[in-house]
Amino acid sequence: MNYDGIIEKLKNGEIKLYEVEKYSSSNQEAIDIRRKFVEDVSSSKLDKIADYTIDMETASKKNIENPIGTIQIPVGIAGPLKINGDYANGEFYVPLATSEGALVASVNRGCSTITEAGGVTTKIIDDKMTRAPVIKTKSVSEAIEVKKWFEDKFQKLKKIAESTTNHGKLLKIDPILIVGNYVYPRFVYSTGDSMGMNMVTIATEKILDLLFNEKGVHLIALSGNVCADKKPSGINIIEGRGKTVSADVIVPAGIVKNKLKTTAAAIVEVNIAKNLLGSATANSMGFNSHYANMIGALFLATGQDPAHISEGSIGITTAEEIDGDLYFSVNMPDLPIATVGGGTSLDTANECLNILGVAGSGNVKKFAEIVIATVLAGELSLVGALAAGHLARAHKDLGRA
Repeated sequence: MNYDGIIEKLKNGEIKLYEVEKYSSSNQEAIDIRRKFVEDVSSSKLDKIADYTIDMETASKKNIENPIGTIQIPVGIAGPLKINGDYANGEFYVPLATSEGALVASVNRGCSTITEAGGVTTKIIDDKMTRAPVIKTKSVSEAIEVKKWFEDKFQKLKKIAESTTNHGKLLKIDPILIVGNYVYPRFVYSTGDSMGMNMVTIATEKILDLLFNEKGVHLIALSGNVCADKKPSGINIIEGRGKTVSADVIVPAGIVKNKLKTTAAAIVEVNIAKNLLGSATANSMGFNSHYANMIGALFLATGQDPAHISEGSIGITTAEEIDGDLYFSVNMPDLPIATVGGGTSLDTANECLNILGVAGSGNVKKFAEIVIATVLAGELSLVGALAAGHLARAHKDLGRA
């Protein structure tokens, strides 16, 4: 079938978008045909979407369905950022993909402040990935029996789960929540350098096969939202998910004055009034200024799942004046990231991971420390700008043409 013939059949509904590859001579031709079809039906030109360098044939196998091309987001660089971590140690240049004018400049100012102060200390507090199905029983009594079944058979269930993966380890099943006759067991795994959602889903499903064979209860959904995946949640604030990370820095009074154009006392007041009291007043789950900005820009640059920005945005910023100097910290209980798998294998993402020296296996904890350090740099800069009254001027100068 020729090129125009396939497009005509798409328009007539004789061929579905996902079937184009069957009628094309190559993956590239399928992409071109699908894009030309979209141009025709939308009366638009997609020349820029058609202009790309990443390997779309590989991406089509595991990253995207019905591809028509790519989009482009500007990537800026911030740094050097001095990090004193257990895994990330030294000075780093951080790639940030964003279209928000002033963001990279702000993070860069934070990096400069931190580096001059001697560096930011970073710590990984916990590391896990979760999956929590919802199971329906006949009664509360049976729900309690199912809860006890999970508790009593944990070692056997651990072996079953780990038989499905070379890298995943089932750490615990906790909490196991009961709501009426529904049971929500939260399976907690370690997943190595992979973000691990597919890994833990497959492992959990294998365990549930045994449950249903032995107890005959009904699975409502493999995810019952107690995981809690791709949304901010109280359980992830308390229990953690992905990497739980923290970072702090002491900035001498002179550097606060020269770099941030304000004082430690002013930054502390802004943090209390805005990040703590303001967030509480709004019933926010994120007691911070803009974690999502840095996480989003880093995620887009390095091929992370952008839906997990919502999880990473929860966390608390603290600030304290100590003899005129500034103690400043950020805490993120829920940071799902990876250095292998998913979008990390895309060419541009891999290049950005290489800038940080974290591409491939064995690097995810180093990457986590770089992420939290970058969040602190951006948070410190913004709170400092608010304390100095510079925010509107910065966006006027840098965010507008």
